[in-house]
Formats: sequence, structure tokens, C-alpha cells
Amino acid sequence: MPITSLVSNPDQYPEYIWRNGENIPWQSAMVHVNAVGHASVSSVFEGIKAYYNSEQDQLYVFRLEEHMKRFIESARIVRLGLSYDSQELVAATLMLLKANQERQDVYIRPWCFVEGIVREQIAPSGTKTEMVIDSWSFNTQMLTQRGCSCCVSSWRRIDDTSMPPRAKVFSNYHNSRFATIEAKQGGYDWPIFLNDRGKVTEGPGACIAMVREGKLITPNITSGVLESITRATLMQLAQDVLQLPIEEREIDRTELYVCDELFFMGTGWEILPITTIDGLVVGDGKMGSVATKLDQAYHDIVRGNNPQYLHWLTPVYK
Repeated sequence: MPITSLVSNPDQYPEYIWRNGENIPWQSAMVHVNAVGHASVSSVFEGIKAYYNSEQDQLYVFRLEEHMKRFIESARIVRLGLSYDSQELVAATLMLLKANQERQDVYIRPWCFVEGIVREQIAPSGTKTEMVIDSWSFNTQMLTQRGCSCCVSSWRRIDDTSMPPRAKVFSNYHNSRFATIEAKQGGYDWPIFLNDRGKVTEGPGACIAMVREGKLITPNITSGVLESITRATLMQLAQDVLQLPIEEREIDRTELYVCDELFFMGTGWEILPITTIDGLVVGDGKMGSVATKLDQAYHDIVRGNNPQYLHWLTPVYK
């Protein structure tokens, strides 16, 4: 059951979207067609999830402040003018979710792009921007048996000296698109990238971890991966909940062929086990015990059912 979309129903949308300091009707949030191409080049975004707890009648946003901090860092790296600080963006997110009276699982996407019709293909540093926060409902696959097939892509992962993966920008995802098209044409669900040194980096939209010789091992940040908040979360949970040793290091391609478990981890995909890699079965070909236990722990935390980690949650309704 590979993940194919973050959208539960593309035909449904919320009543409001946040734009430049206020909630406006979703259907009124328009830009001119001549601005769209530049927006997709000169723009940064963030992916955040909020989970609804029906027993508590509460919507919890997971690690909201950390996501907004990363969003601002992305804007700084690509030198976009951003006139909001992290606390203002946190407040704006909560204002939007309240206005939409969200009582379901919600994906939240803040994004910042060059304002207006820009004729120059390369927007100058510090160019004035628009700030938007969008949201939509999604269906989680947590607490279900799932898995996907992967191949190692012939496309190389972008690096810090070309298009820094540390910055979460739309243009970086052309790299992911090329590799995903290749993977699907080859009969696989998703690709895994190597970097210019031939070491494992990540997938097209999530980081990666393997279980081998009793350790949870994941590529280090300088391998060419996004500084993933979900990655940091699951590394901590592996230590706290499973008492697994953690290693951050370079990973060879062939290590993927002999590991006990392999899975993606990210806000959008949560935990997605990889059950085959380049046609070889990983473990017993099913969602492994480490992924299953981490999945349960992650679920309990984001739903607000584990008081030990409530500091990671921002309640919408107080």
C-alpha cells in the first residue's frame, strides 16, 4: 500500500486560506498566471501536520515551532525577503485552523514566493514576497500494515554546492520528479538517491533509515539530506522507546541489500516501510518490528495520547 498522495479528497478545500496577514476566502486566493512560473522557482515552503484527537476534541499541530524555524532558515538560504518571524507564523497557522474549524487530520503548507509579475527569470536577493498558509485534510496510514518497493535511482541527489537540500524549496523537487518518473517506469513505487560520492542520501520526499546489527542507522546531514524534523523525532523515539543505538553515518548502496529493515520517514509519509530494494526482499518482505513499534509510538505522540511528549504539540483549541 504505497503512499500516492497527501490529499484525502482533491475536490474538497477549506473555507479560508491565510495570506499576507489575514484569512481570506479560499476561492479568492488568486495570483496572475504570469506570476506562477516565477513563484515555483523563487519560493520556499514547509510541510506540517496537525492530528485530531476525537476523544479530547482537540487538534494538535506537531512540532509547529520547529517547522517554522526551518521555514525561515530556508528563506534565508535562498535570500527571499520574509517579513514575518516564527512566532507570527505560528499565530497565523493557529488563526487559520480555528477559522476553518478543523476537526480532522490536516496538512499545512506555509509558503513564500516572489510577489507580483516578475519579468526577470532570476529574482534579485531580498525581492518582496507574498506569504501564504494553505491547508487540506489527509488520510493517515499510521497503524496499518504497509510497504513499498524501491530502486536506487540513476539520478544523483542535489548537493549543498548546487541546490542545497537543506533549503526546502519547490525547485529542488525537480530532482525528485526525475527520479520518481524513472522508478515508476521501471515498475517500482519510489526511488532512493545516491550522492556524488555514491553514498545513500534519501528518497524523493522523505529521509531514510535502516535497521542493521541491532542499530538504527541513517545518513548524516552532510550526506545531502533535508534536516528532517520527523527524522530527528524518530531517532529520539528509537532511543527512548526501543533503546536502540543510533548511528548517523555514510551508508553504502549494498548495505541496503543486507539490512533487516528499511523505511522512509517524513512529515508527509510518516513512516513508510520499504519491503523490496532493487528487486531484493528486505527482511521478510513485510513491515518490520522496529517500524511497527515506532509507528505506534509516533501515532500516540501526535494524537496527544503520550503526556511525555506534549511539549512537541501545539493545541489549536484552548
